[in-house]
Amino acid sequence: MLRDTFDGAAERYDRARPRYPRPLVAELARLADLGPDSRVLEIAPGTGQLTVPLAGFGCRLTAVELGPSLAAVARRNLSAFPRVDVRVADFERWELPDEPFDLVAVATAFHWFDPVMFLAKAASALRPGGQLAVVTTHHVAGGTQEFFDRMQRCYERWDPATQPGFRSPTEDESATDTREFERSEHFENVTVWRGAQEVTYTTDEYLDVVLTYSGHLALDEPSRQGLLACLRELLETRHGGRVTKRYLHELITATRTAT
Repeated sequence: MLRDTFDGAAERYDRARPRYPRPLVAELARLADLGPDSRVLEIAPGTGQLTVPLAGFGCRLTAVELGPSLAAVARRNLSAFPRVDVRVADFERWELPDEPFDLVAVATAFHWFDPVMFLAKAASALRPGGQLAVVTTHHVAGGTQEFFDRMQRCYERWDPATQPGFRSPTEDESATDTREFERSEHFENVTVWRGAQEVTYTTDEYLDVVLTYSGHLALDEPSRQGLLACLRELLETRHGGRVTKRYLHELITATRTAT
């Protein structure tokens, strides 16, 4: 499965993936009323991009990560937080503890799960009135847009899965369809917070990010090297070795129903 590819790039994933904006973390903490008495379950934490700021609120946090290498890096990043427990398990098969959680969070990983099954199990993990938080990350138009328009030729040449003529979507075009949450019998009061951030990368930093995407990791070696060489040449010859990328983050929250 493509979601298994991340574990082989754990160190790169940790250094290259962008952290979540502070306003998003603050809004999540406000909605969930996070504090030392909170019990939090984070699913698919990666190397702790969201886990570290959540742990800063002093909560008791269990993180369930599929990849052992990712989990090892997460433990290292969270070593200053003794109330955090990182488990290696597949959430879909993980046995829930008897004591329910106040918050269940998943960041940039919800799309890897069957939504109906995920929502049912997340609901089982929550106390009535507890919060589900799903963070999404979208690559949207903005930043050094000329580079992203031009790089299409690299992808059309080297990645057979590339959609011909693809262009970066706008923020409005990237909005997540929340109907799956709204029609779930387990949740109510669905809300969406949206915020964007732009990150500037050097050539090497940008290629590091590219090599944390599952589709790129799954390419055969000649195709992957050809793509990276094409992107490097474009960045160095046309954009001065620097590129700014725009990300749109959404925080989708829902309340566990009382029944």
